[in-house]
Amino acid sequence: MADTVIASLLIIGDEILSGRTKDANLSYLAEWLNENGIQLGEVRVVPDVEAEIAEAVNALRTKYAYVFTTGGIGPTHDDITVDSIAAAFDVPVVIHPEAYARMEAHYGKENFTDARKRMTRVPKGAELVDNPVSIAPGIRMENVFIMAGVPKIMQAMLEDIRPHLKVGRKVWTQSLTVHAPESKIAEDLGAIQTANPDTSIGSYPFYIGGYGSTIVIRSAETAAVEKAMGEVQALCFAKRFETDDVSEID
Repeated sequence: MADTVIASLLIIGDEILSGRTKDANLSYLAEWLNENGIQLGEVRVVPDVEAEIAEAVNALRTKYAYVFTTGGIGPTHDDITVDSIAAAFDVPVVIHPEAYARMEAHYGKENFTDARKRMTRVPKGAELVDNPVSIAPGIRMENVFIMAGVPKIMQAMLEDIRPHLKVGRKVWTQSLTVHAPESKIAEDLGAIQTANPDTSIGSYPFYIGGYGSTIVIRSAETAAVEKAMGEVQALCFAKRFETDDVSEID
């Protein structure tokens, strides 16, 4: 049986914290990782401050199998992710010769500005992550993958990263919408969770013309999901709660 592999995401940028830019990478990465048998265990958002980025990277890279970072690898002075991760690993920042050659060939010497040259800088000892969208590469430093914040580019970089990841167990999910106040199902739902320790059962309340809750069951074993969902459905039937059709396991 495959091991459980857990990763983390570090979102970097003042623009995210200020609300000027809305992060569009978290949900995509979480789904992409799960498809590859990797669970996303933690997400942090930090400002463009070298000490805070380095501290977060060091905390996450020792706790999780992989760390993915997004943002801060562009051509401007406030793109300091490379410097920050070099500080985390206590190594200097260097020009990567292959990155330099790729970008010089792409832009031509006359258009290969100092700003663009900044995007060839890496922590010493790092490897490149291909970027088929806009050439400027991402970076791999041990178990840390440094990616662009632009969603289209980040997603393209993930495809180059895929072969380098250890595949773990996929977590399967199934959901059921119950049209009844969460409080009326809470105690029995807790008992079902206790009886099904190989699952994680979440209840997410809503109000749309009436109170209801979406019950989501997760497990690395489809049989465990099906068993727990069957018990939730039986509970709802016994209490005469209206429900929507249960989702397919995915």
